[in-house]
Amino acid sequence: MEVLAVVAVGGVIGTFGRWGVVRLLPHRGPAEFPIATLLTNLLGCLLMGVLVWFIFEFWAPAHRLARPFLGVGILGGFTTFSTFALDARGLAVAGRTGPALIYVAVSVVGGVLAVAAGRWSAAKLAPLPVARHLHDATADDEAEL
Repeated sequence: MEVLAVVAVGGVIGTFGRWGVVRLLPHRGPAEFPIATLLTNLLGCLLMGVLVWFIFEFWAPAHRLARPFLGVGILGGFTTFSTFALDARGLAVAGRTGPALIYVAVSVVGGVLAVAAGRWSAAKLAPLPVARHLHDATADDEAEL
């Protein structure tokens, strides 16, 4: 029940964040390029990369509710695959096939690159302490034995 509760609370927070972006960059119809959805999804992917670094590397072991709250809840509520799919379809149906294909390509490829960039940036801004590197190297050496 705790996991469900933190996912729900995180989802509400993330959804309000997305709502704020949509209010700042309104999307007026299916033929208009959905910049708000694109930006929220790319930003969410970037933040997911940062989160992955902190939860699985920097804070390891992180609190067991950190990933459900931050990743599934907040970032899951902030990003939106269903709106992405609906927007891509809307552009295509409106006869804007080129922008639809660009939107899909930038969303998918950009999302993967944003996750990688987020993780890389977090690792550069918050590197593991030297003692942790030494411990990890020792553990790797012992695993090989």
